[in-house]
Amino acid sequence: MRTVPGRLRPRSLRTRLVLIATVLATAAVLVCQATGLTLMRSWLVGQVDDRLTDFRPPEPVYRDIADGTAPAHRPPPHETLPSDFRVYFYDADGRLLPASLGSGRGEPHLAEDITARDPADGRPATVPARDGGGSWRVVADSGPDGMRAVVALPLDSVEEATSKLLWFSLAIGAFAAGGVMLLGGAAVRLGLRPLTRVEHTARSITSGRLEQNVAGTSPDTEVGRLGIAFNTMLDQLRAALHRKDRTERRLRRFMADAGHELRTPLTSLQGFAELLLDDPDMSPARRREAHELIAQNADRMSRLVDSLFLLAKLGDAPTTEHGPVDLLSLAADGIAASAARHPDRRIALAPLGAGYGADPAELDVVEASGDPHQLAQVLANLLDNACTHTPPGTRLQVRVGSLRAGPRTGGTDRPGRTSTGPPLPAGTPAQVIEVADDGPGLTPEEAQQVFDRFYRVPPAPDALRDSGSGLGLAIASTIAEAHGGRLELDTAPGAGCTFRLLLPASGGT
Repeated sequence: MRTVPGRLRPRSLRTRLVLIATVLATAAVLVCQATGLTLMRSWLVGQVDDRLTDFRPPEPVYRDIADGTAPAHRPPPHETLPSDFRVYFYDADGRLLPASLGSGRGEPHLAEDITARDPADGRPATVPARDGGGSWRVVADSGPDGMRAVVALPLDSVEEATSKLLWFSLAIGAFAAGGVMLLGGAAVRLGLRPLTRVEHTARSITSGRLEQNVAGTSPDTEVGRLGIAFNTMLDQLRAALHRKDRTERRLRRFMADAGHELRTPLTSLQGFAELLLDDPDMSPARRREAHELIAQNADRMSRLVDSLFLLAKLGDAPTTEHGPVDLLSLAADGIAASAARHPDRRIALAPLGAGYGADPAELDVVEASGDPHQLAQVLANLLDNACTHTPPGTRLQVRVGSLRAGPRTGGTDRPGRTSTGPPLPAGTPAQVIEVADDGPGLTPEEAQQVFDRFYRVPPAPDALRDSGSGLGLAIASTIAEAHGGRLELDTAPGAGCTFRLLLPASGGT
């Protein structure tokens, strides 16, 4: 950016504040002094006017002036004029007579001829001096036989007092400006010390010290509130950086796990395909077996890719359809579909209170809001997980109902409960589907990783050997969070597992 020649460089905030305070203080002092000066001059001129209007030449003086018996510039013997007064007389024709009363230095510049109306009687006016500077205050008065007199007083004392006060005002203004500049600079520097701390903290953070905060913040001052906002911004920035680091680590781990999972079926596909190509005389039985293994590995890879695509899609568009969902019908359909896939399993449908001794006959319609297809997939993943990781003969139960979040009922954190979603506030009404089993349960270490992508719990003895891709529970948890709910696990070694899907209720329960 080019610098404009001759343009003033921007000053600091401290300098601008001091300059503004100095200008305002000086202007206030000068305005006050100018007002006082104007009032004092008006008062002094008023005093002169009062003296002029109170003085009237005696009638004998008019006769002596008209007869020419009064000496010019000297008072008559029978009348002594006050000090500084000058009296000039005009005849009946308005001509200035040479005779005048009073003496002293200087005289006013008066007109040689005046009319009957100019100047008006009793109205003081200001006229310049005849010689040199200065001015006079004059007032006209009518006498006998059409004569008129003009009484004059010099304004030297008024102008001298006004001049002294003016110079005094300027000196006071200069002193005030200097004092405000010196003391104001110190006061502004002291007042901006918290802002300076914010500046130093910001510089330290830019140099890499991200854990620093602004100290001494107070909500009672503007700078203190700025410091609080700055600290809040820093906390959010640090939290975002930590989330970014965790996301990057999880992404690297996810890519490594995905590559590892895809490598196995790809290797199998490549191996069996090469076997078919290298041995064209292979027996029909072995050829059929190779074809079946290729199909199985291709299906496994296809399901794995579909799961990965679904996870990515859930992150971009959490819910494609949002509407009322009957959780009881959803549970019944899920149990029927799971029975078709696992005919050797017996899965019961019960009310939510069945886990706490309620009568199974209390089943009732429970309606939630969400995407029915995604919620059905959550239930299918939970049932497949239970059928896969529990030994044959394990009792499975799907429970449907409503609750208020709490440590005993669900929705909040407590020892032995695991979830990747945030806890619901205690007392929040929620609609619930539980998938519970009385199998061997999980250790705390296994429970902490059960919702991680590609994590597989070691299968129980005599459990189904195909342990899946390790993405089912991760997908279910993602769908639950996309609906504003939570998927959690209550388990302990030997106590079975209870997976609980909680969806926020639209109204109170």
